[in-house]
Amino acid sequence: MLPFTYKNAAIDNALAKTWDVLSRYASFGCSVSGGADSDVMLDLVHRLDEDKKVRYVWFNTGLEYEATKRHLAFLESKYGITIERFAPAKSIPLAVHEYGQPFLSKFVSNKIAGLQKRGFDFSDMSYSDMLALCNGAKDTPDWWHNRHKVNQWNINYNKGLKEFLISHPPKFRISDKCCYYAKKRPSVMYMHSSNVEVQIIGVRKAEGGNRNVIKNCFTHNDRYGNIYRPLFWFTDDDKRYYENVFGVTHSACYEIYGLRRTGCVGCPYNLRLLDELRIVKMFEPNLYFAASRLFGDSYEYTQCFREWKKNA
Repeated sequence: MLPFTYKNAAIDNALAKTWDVLSRYASFGCSVSGGADSDVMLDLVHRLDEDKKVRYVWFNTGLEYEATKRHLAFLESKYGITIERFAPAKSIPLAVHEYGQPFLSKFVSNKIAGLQKRGFDFSDMSYSDMLALCNGAKDTPDWWHNRHKVNQWNINYNKGLKEFLISHPPKFRISDKCCYYAKKRPSVMYMHSSNVEVQIIGVRKAEGGNRNVIKNCFTHNDRYGNIYRPLFWFTDDDKRYYENVFGVTHSACYEIYGLRRTGCVGCPYNLRLLDELRIVKMFEPNLYFAASRLFGDSYEYTQCFREWKKNA
């Protein structure tokens, strides 16, 4: 089967790397989400998994498109596989109820949540006072006072956020825990309970965000074990090329609804949130009303922040 000659370096390299990884380990868990990147990843991995080492798993967040659920059944039929369904450690609705709503990004939500737990009033507190508030831990004070060497870890990475928080302190709980309990924790629990050596996920560096911190398609750490990202170096053009060459079919979320992404429904982190909500309301109104009830405070606060930046 080697060498691969699909006249695209990223695809050839991904196929060669996946072939090598599959040959070096005995058991794999491939996280299928039903999204576009996940579809390409599944096709690539299944194409090379001659020894049937890979188990395919889907983690239900508790806030999923019906179109995604239908697409999973289609994928099982198309590839002759079984996609194991797993419940979340805590569903998104439960996690939001217990910990708070996401706002702007996972990283920002985590920082604000920590400050809220310490009773921070979002005044322009001095660095030394913030250190005392945080029991000497420097990470959050460094974020608030822009002391991190990597600007991505500073509050001014999000232009105007510090000034906005000072002038408009949040009146609702903010948290990043819904991602942790609905996605990360069940994934880790599955890896450990099923003795999976390598978790395969459809992350691409071109998506940006915290992915820019990751340097390689294959990584290991003590908490998450071995993680392989077959599409890590794919650009949007590489992905489209792969889809055309191998006839990858996406869910109705893309083909009919017109969504550009299918993460958690109505997630406030989405930069195109208003467009997504309009589409969800049209095609899956029950999910629209569920998301609006869950994230309503965050939607209002996000819109307030965007308007504030325009006028600042």
